[in-house]
Amino acid sequence: MVERENPDLIFCVLMHYELWLETLETVRRSCPAIIINWSTDDSWKYTQFSRLVAPVFDLYATTYPAALAKSAEDGLSNFMLTQWAADAGRLADPLPARQCRYEVSFVGTAYGNRPKWIAELKKRGIDVACFGHGWPNGAVPATDIPRIIRESAVSLNFGDSGFVLHGFVPRRSRQIKARVFEVPGAGGFLMTENAERLESFYIPGKEIIVFDGIDDMAGKIKHFLAHPKERDEIARAGHARTRAEHTYDLRFRELLERAARAGRVAADGSGPALCRIDFSAFSAFVKAHKAGWALKTFKLCLLVPCVILVGRMRGPRLARRLMFETSWRLFRRQTYSASGIPGRLFYQES
Repeated sequence: MVERENPDLIFCVLMHYELWLETLETVRRSCPAIIINWSTDDSWKYTQFSRLVAPVFDLYATTYPAALAKSAEDGLSNFMLTQWAADAGRLADPLPARQCRYEVSFVGTAYGNRPKWIAELKKRGIDVACFGHGWPNGAVPATDIPRIIRESAVSLNFGDSGFVLHGFVPRRSRQIKARVFEVPGAGGFLMTENAERLESFYIPGKEIIVFDGIDDMAGKIKHFLAHPKERDEIARAGHARTRAEHTYDLRFRELLERAARAGRVAADGSGPALCRIDFSAFSAFVKAHKAGWALKTFKLCLLVPCVILVGRMRGPRLARRLMFETSWRLFRRQTYSASGIPGRLFYQES
């Protein structure tokens, strides 16, 4: 694809081993295209992924401030701090609270402490319409999400992410989610758990509402449902701030300007050249990716007890997770290469 299109820029949002490191390195050697990765969840993923794969990119965009500091300590100079945003094509003025279909809603997967929080709200007489994997309503089309947000008097956001170590103590991290910008952008009233640097983007109490714990959340939900005029003023202010400062048009303008400065030229200094991939050399990586009988036997030995333990549906994913967590600790960046064992055995389960 890269050879055919000969692009100016290649933009990736990688989770783990969707692309081999050898693929990206081959492109870097063969093409003048600028290669960018937009990293997600660096609050917990920096150690196991970002720091290991970042050297093959010209620019590595992270939304987590601590990852930028860690990258400098690790000698990585291609990191850039950015942030999630709202889709400028889906901006909509807020509806008055009295016209909203839902009093309170949440759109997102049911995992971590989210089901517990929602159940606790229900005990306190607050019914939350939840949409996404794991909730009774199930997942909804992406095109329906802005409508649900706009038609909700209160839209919730939880900032919980994966676990990070503070010394030797694991604690659940909080980070700014894309939902923080999507809700005000779609015309919603955002009530969110706090996260690092959140006040750099919105004024709590005037453009969004921040809660700390179940008691605070429940109390503020009841307050704003009982005071729709105050709710409407905050929703309008949050939307105006989003429209002016927090759309992807604005985020990517800065990103592309930085990418242009990071651009590479042809080996002879003449400027951009046509892309010519050495596929004969690349075929060696394809061969290295194939799993022989020994690896397949190993997969079976790992898979069987996992299926017995958690069932036929979840067993393969548990086996993949065990293999992945072991691999990045022992083999580091090789995990994301063509010869990486997790990808060779469990690509389907990923």
